[in-house]
Amino acid sequence: MFDKKAKPGPARQRQLDRYSRLVDRLSPKSKLGQGLLRAFITGGTICALGQVFLDMGLRYLDMTVTTATTFSSMMIVFITAVLTGVGVFDKIGQYGGAGAFVPISGFANAMVSPAMEFRREGLVLGLGAKLFTIAGPVLVWGISISVIVGIVYALFPW
Repeated sequence: MFDKKAKPGPARQRQLDRYSRLVDRLSPKSKLGQGLLRAFITGGTICALGQVFLDMGLRYLDMTVTTATTFSSMMIVFITAVLTGVGVFDKIGQYGGAGAFVPISGFANAMVSPAMEFRREGLVLGLGAKLFTIAGPVLVWGISISVIVGIVYALFPW
């Protein structure tokens, strides 16, 4: 093998330097401030929409706080799934970056996107099977950890 800590020879070092300059010249320059602002606006808009649903549940639908919170999350997931299905959420994600995917909308998008790729294979084998490609492991780990925590609380109440 070779020693990773050994310094490259002069010819190899020139090649590495030339490659580094090429990468610096051809790589697109990141607009960090613009990306942060877009993520903040997009994520803030999604969260504000969730707050609107929460307030609607409390004020107009006479829900409890727990029920209204669940209602708000379900509405954000539903709207994101529909927007992903019609191809609009991809554009929102390109604009807002992490701001679009960090809230619960990212989970809905992650569930629907794989299913949309396989919809031409049919509703059961294509759409239905791929719908849980991402959600399956999340559900398995979530349920498993819930059972373990429940057992620990049952054995050691405090």
